Order: sequence, then structure tokens, then C-alpha cells
Amino acid sequence: MAESNFVDYVKICCRSGKGGAGCMHFHRDKHTAKGGPDGGDGGIGGSIIVRGNAQAWTLLHLKYRKHVIAEPGANGESALRKGKDGKNEILEVPLGTVAKDAETGEILFEITQDGQQEVLLAGGRGGLGNHHFKSATNQAPRHAQTGQEGKEEWKILELKILADVGLVGFPNAGKSTLLSVVSAAKPEIADYPFTTLVPNLGIVSYEDYRSFVMADIPGIIEGAHEGKGLGTRFLRHIERNATLLFMVPATSEDIKKEYQILLKELKLYNKELSNKNRLLAITKCDLVDEEFLKDIKKKLPKVPVVFISSATGLGISTLKHKLWDMIQDN
Repeated sequence: MAESNFVDYVKICCRSGKGGAGCMHFHRDKHTAKGGPDGGDGGIGGSIIVRGNAQAWTLLHLKYRKHVIAEPGANGESALRKGKDGKNEILEVPLGTVAKDAETGEILFEITQDGQQEVLLAGGRGGLGNHHFKSATNQAPRHAQTGQEGKEEWKILELKILADVGLVGFPNAGKSTLLSVVSAAKPEIADYPFTTLVPNLGIVSYEDYRSFVMADIPGIIEGAHEGKGLGTRFLRHIERNATLLFMVPATSEDIKKEYQILLKELKLYNKELSNKNRLLAITKCDLVDEEFLKDIKKKLPKVPVVFISSATGLGISTLKHKLWDMIQDN
């Protein structure tokens, strides 16, 4: 994913279409001088609809589209002819997109399946023609309804990446390197903070042609839940991951403390994240000797642990097995 092309948050002004007016008309032809009411109904105003698209991965196409306006419904006509419904405006979005009301912050719906459609803002109802108001006491009603006005509201579309495994760690923990080793993803890799500025997805091949999706989330720092570093901009993506793989380098001064800081940041952002399956990977094990690793094992937190090296392949197969088992447990 190119940094400039990845957009996971948009705020747009939506205006649904006004319903068409009902027709007030009486049947007239050369054989009928005073026919009954035959005014048709107005068409329904166009709605703003959100549709899931498994081929999409960004909200970039909506970033500069600040106003989305649906067509109004056409007015009803004589001979009971209904007005044409206004054309709906359909917004294609990636799976994992959440729609919110911009004013209240209320979650309206979530798009999780390809082809799933949800109404973001409904169009106005069409007005009834005067034939609806005919009665025994009113044979010639001179009344038809006006169409219902459309609505204009600000909405937020927010993308939370769908993945089986989310990589959690401080900058330079080796997340991008691991993703490049276990999948065909090609994230930018360099030895400086925040190399990863957008989430990267990779499909990890497993046994018997099975696979799972891994997401490299940009590095977290202490205080991220308050917006420090890349802050909450990417923490929300972790909410969608079934299993969390915490990554701490073997060269860290205090592995247990670093893990606890990462876990604390996730809990402060969303306490429900603490209920997800967790696995701790001690990375860059090729940079330390066996004696050092033995010493590390005495100071680890109480969580399932695997020792790996993306450079040499150490523990990568074991890591895949453990992650697959954890995913199946969900």
C-alpha cells in the first residue's frame, strides 16, 4: 500500500433525494367529461447506500468527495402513472468500514461482507396522488401529497482493517521484516522509527493450502492512546484482529516492561482488546547468544512465547503453528 493512497477516515456531507409530489388529476377523454381521480404517486427520493467491496482497501476515492447528493424522485402523473424513483448514490467501501453519525458519534453499521449493502441516508417518500383520497363522501378529491424532503447530514466512514493476526510492537520491533518473510507483502523496511506509516496486509501460507491474513500495524509508543506518535490513527485497526502477536526484540533492555507498556496502551484505548488471544514473539534472536537467551527466559511475562529470527528463519515454522491454533480457537 502506498502511503499517499491509503486513507482510512473520511467525513462527508450526504444529501438524500426529495420524494416526488403526488399528482392531482381527474380522468378526462373524449368519452369521459368528468372521470374520477387518477393522479399517480410521486417517486421515492434517492438514498445514499454503502456497499462492501472485497477488492477495495482504501477510502481514497471518497477523500475529496465532500458532498454526496442523490437524485430527487419525479412527480406523479395522470393515468395513475407513478413518478420515477430517484437514483441511489452507492459508495463502494473496503470490508471493515464502520459508518458513524458525525454529530453524535453513534455507530450506524459495519460493512464486513462483500456485496453487503446498508442505507446511510434514506431518500424521502413520494407523495400520494389524489386517487388515494377518494371516498364515498368525497368522489372528487382535490388533494395530493407533496413529497417528503430529503435529509442532509454529515457522516463518517472509518476503516478498521480485517485480519486474522495483528502485529503489535514498538517501532523497529521487526514487524515489517516478519511480514515480508512469511508472506508476499513488500512493506518498507529500514532501521528508523515509523518506517511503517500505513497498515500492511500479507497472506501467510500454512499447511495443506490453508492460509491466514496478517496485518502489520504502524508502531505504537507509550502514550499512543492519547494520540502520541501515530496515536489512535492506527490503534483502531487492532480492534478487528482475531489474534494479537506482540513483538519485542531480544535486544530490548526490559522485555517484560516493554510488553506491559504495549498491553497497557491497548487496554487504555479499548479495554476489550485485553480479551483477545495474545502471543509474544521475541524477535531478532540472531543478534544475541544462547546464554543471553537463557537469561531472557527467566524474566518473561506470563504469556505464550516464541523465539524467532526473521533473518535466519529461527522459530518461524513454530510461530505459524501457534498462530494457526490460536486463530482456530476463536
